[in-house]
Amino acid sequence: MESKRGEINFVSVVVPVYNEEGCLQQLIDRTLAALDKCGKKFEFIMVDDGSRDSSVEIMRKAAESRPDQVIACILNRNYGQHSAIMAGFSLVRGDLVITLDADLQNPPEEIANLIAAAEKGNDVVGTVRQNRQDTLFRRWASKLVNFVAMKTTGVDMCDYGCMLRAYRRRVVDAMLMCNERSTFIPILANTFAHNTCEIPVQHAERAVGESKYSLLKLINLQFNLLTCMTTAPLRVLTYFGVMAAGCGFLLSIYIVARRLIQEEHDVWTNGGTFTLFAVLFFFTGVQMIGIGVIGEYIGRIYTDVRSRPRYFVEEIVGRKSGAEDPQA
Repeated sequence: MESKRGEINFVSVVVPVYNEEGCLQQLIDRTLAALDKCGKKFEFIMVDDGSRDSSVEIMRKAAESRPDQVIACILNRNYGQHSAIMAGFSLVRGDLVITLDADLQNPPEEIANLIAAAEKGNDVVGTVRQNRQDTLFRRWASKLVNFVAMKTTGVDMCDYGCMLRAYRRRVVDAMLMCNERSTFIPILANTFAHNTCEIPVQHAERAVGESKYSLLKLINLQFNLLTCMTTAPLRVLTYFGVMAAGCGFLLSIYIVARRLIQEEHDVWTNGGTFTLFAVLFFFTGVQMIGIGVIGEYIGRIYTDVRSRPRYFVEEIVGRKSGAEDPQA
């Protein structure tokens, strides 16, 4: 168990895996080497998120070679990165839990630095990627996500998009008690954290393949972020509606005034067909946006009311039967 002064005795590393056969063995070797050097008791949990390549076979082999240190959690289909991480969280036994991407853009050698930062008394340790090797589009998309996340949580962190992060076990346990289907883990964790910090980490190009986040998935992620953690979009729509109604009211006063003051054949009052259509389209657009946002929230309510599980674990390889949680 973690001591009162913040010392970490047991580290759990959770990695979601989705079609990463090209770099998975290298990830396993480098992560285990980094954990061996830390001098802590550890477990390395890989969660297969419905891979269609040979990732599962590589995970099985690693788990069978080092049982109870390397654990393979195999989901029955693809549920998404954050759901896969939550599945890994349900298996952790360490007093510090570190999440890591499988594409090796975040070097596993940084694990020691996260442990050191957590031992200073931080509940959540975030990271800031130095010299990012992503495209300009990805960097700008990340800035947008970070801006929204900071405004949502009130916690000033620079890089919410980096999955290389560390969480105290009590924070992970609190997240597991949350039953909503759509979850953005870095933001959710900060709502339960007392002390947070960020440390700089290196960033590398993808070892193999391309990013799993297409433009459509990034847009979907942004919608999830906006609607799963805050009602701010509804509030913004309210403000926008008030502004639009105020503009419409001022415009009507202006047209009436011109009618009273100007000549009878004034284009604003007698021939204002295009003005009428412009105002009509503007308010129709506002209404459609409002209906769409409200529909997004209603859809999430519907999903949560059904109470279906976030994921379904098909098999766990490498966990010794009877292995106990040291914090239980």
